[in-house]
Amino acid sequence: MLNKKEILVLAVYAGEIMLENGAETYRVEDTIIRLCKSRGYSYVETFVTPTGIFVSIDKKNTYDAMTSHMKRIRSRNINLSKVAEVNDFSRTFVNSDMDAKEGMKLLKEIDATPSYSRFTKIIFGGIASGFFSLLFQSNLPEALSAFITGIIVTGTLIYLKDRKMPFFLANIVGGATLALIAIVLSTFSYSIDIDNIIIGAIMVMVPGVAITNAVRDSIIGDLLAGLARAGEAFIIAISIAFGVGSILTVWSLIMEGNLI
Repeated sequence: MLNKKEILVLAVYAGEIMLENGAETYRVEDTIIRLCKSRGYSYVETFVTPTGIFVSIDKKNTYDAMTSHMKRIRSRNINLSKVAEVNDFSRTFVNSDMDAKEGMKLLKEIDATPSYSRFTKIIFGGIASGFFSLLFQSNLPEALSAFITGIIVTGTLIYLKDRKMPFFLANIVGGATLALIAIVLSTFSYSIDIDNIIIGAIMVMVPGVAITNAVRDSIIGDLLAGLARAGEAFIIAISIAFGVGSILTVWSLIMEGNLI
């Protein structure tokens, strides 16, 4: 049987990987509880928010020899493949006699798994933008323009994230870049509607996963986590709207109201 420190560190590390890569808080709590109980620690209390993990475990609910561990979550991303891999690890760990050393090794391998390359993210950001534009009944020139805009915007967001820019400011810059590129591309042809370019390209910035997780956490009963994620999604939406709206407003003033 693993000692308290070993199982506690392992369980929190598994939860950390999941939370940093887009998992819902209730899923993180469930994984931590299952990992701890599988090694005989029947008393497990977890409290997970989007920015922290708090866990206490003991053999019995006596509070005599309780051990606690806290982990601050400073960065969050969307990589659901890592979430799925930790889920698979959890099932394997619970149904086997795996020791802490082997378990930590597997978790570190999952954590170190490289994400998609920057080039892949940028290209598929453009492809997604182009097809979203087509979904909103744009023509081919508009879809191609959305494709180009999506590539530039995705590249800009990746660059700003690498420079540790706060997500609020990064989304303002991303929205402004989106609108600026859309304006430039729309000047090449009267058949290109700037609205269809913006609608297509902006979809790669919409916080869809954050909104979904906010709803799911709230339904499960994790109201604090749900409210936090909803607030994050709202701030992202506001920052995108501010970035796009500011550029369109300035352009409209320059063109003396002839933008639309």
